[in-house]
Amino acid sequence: MKKLLLPLLAVVALVACNDDNVNNQEINYSNLPQEFPFSTLMTLNGVNVINGGFGSGATAHPTRKGEFYVITDRGPNVAYSNGIKILVPNFTPTIMHFKINADGNIEVLKYIKLKNPSGQLITGLPNPAGMGSTGETAYAADGSVLGTDNYGLDSESIVAAADGTFWVSDEYGPHIVHYSADGVEMERVSPIGVNTGARKLPAVFAKRRPNRGMEGMCMTPDGKMLVGTMQSTMYVPTKALATNTTLTRIVTFDLATGQTKQYLYKQDGGASDSVCDITPISNTEFLVIERDGNFGSVGGLKKVYRINLSNASDVSGTDLTAVDGMKINGKTLEQSTWDEINTAGLKPVTKTLAVDLVAKLGYEHDKFEGIVYLGNNKLAIFNDDDFGVADDGNGNPKTKILPKTGKQDKGTMYIVDIQ
Repeated sequence: MKKLLLPLLAVVALVACNDDNVNNQEINYSNLPQEFPFSTLMTLNGVNVINGGFGSGATAHPTRKGEFYVITDRGPNVAYSNGIKILVPNFTPTIMHFKINADGNIEVLKYIKLKNPSGQLITGLPNPAGMGSTGETAYAADGSVLGTDNYGLDSESIVAAADGTFWVSDEYGPHIVHYSADGVEMERVSPIGVNTGARKLPAVFAKRRPNRGMEGMCMTPDGKMLVGTMQSTMYVPTKALATNTTLTRIVTFDLATGQTKQYLYKQDGGASDSVCDITPISNTEFLVIERDGNFGSVGGLKKVYRINLSNASDVSGTDLTAVDGMKINGKTLEQSTWDEINTAGLKPVTKTLAVDLVAKLGYEHDKFEGIVYLGNNKLAIFNDDDFGVADDGNGNPKTKILPKTGKQDKGTMYIVDIQ
């Protein structure tokens, strides 16, 4: 037994040493910004749809410095009629695992396609009623109506856990889905009333705006809590009555107990602007994206803020099954002004500007939806290229062109110093 044990311990020690070397080595980011390697997914009416979309969310490998995961959303799409044209109906939301190699270049290690609990590939098609439906109708490129997918996901953020599994949030349910290392669904956490599992999010989150669900999510460094950001003001109690368009919500989910808390976030912009990805600095301090939909090179809003939950009020209320959540003098939070909220003694999260990407980098893209804090006030930035296509205004795709360079938009990784 001793003869067998000694080599085994040597192997374990060697692996541990190798991991330490990886964790302690300096990563060469000198070649960034750099585009991800892409092929053509399809050509539609002369429009080149690239196999991109990586950058809807991003996370670092939990133990290996210089390695990252990025995720696509539901696939190439454009607005159409009362819903959305899904240009590739069988597209599967996908995770890309890559590293920055010794030469400072992006090297793809693996693609992980998301699957339902039976191990079958999912799609980005909307969920049916009762399973997280947003009310959107999905159409094919030719305008014919498509079906739904019980396990479909419009994925927007990703967390890589220390055990090798992934947590992904989306814009349907909104769902928080736990996937195995191979991308097989293990658990789906959704608002109360959505028939997807035992553990739930508060009922109020089912009133997210279509296509503006849980845009960002991260895990606290202690591995105990998920923290999710809603993209915009939710329709609570209704679209017409949700008048505070600078108010959005942050939700925390205790991984051990399933307990949730809610916090208010005050946007600088308005109803058309977005709160996107979130990345942790500590267990209470985070970096959050705020952006508009304009290209940065024509004066777009592309900022990252430091926020802190420490002194913010938990606005969960006493009844998590209440579809309108906590109220102030009979009005929902989304109906209340910030003066009314302050008078009620409720404090939003604190925020200070960390970086303005347009001022700092001359950032050209219309979107940046993935951020990863690297420590030492350095931040990795990832844009969502929308598979290189944009909406032509008539329900058809056109090539998404960057106005400054005249090139097709492609997913790119940047490194920036923050305050």
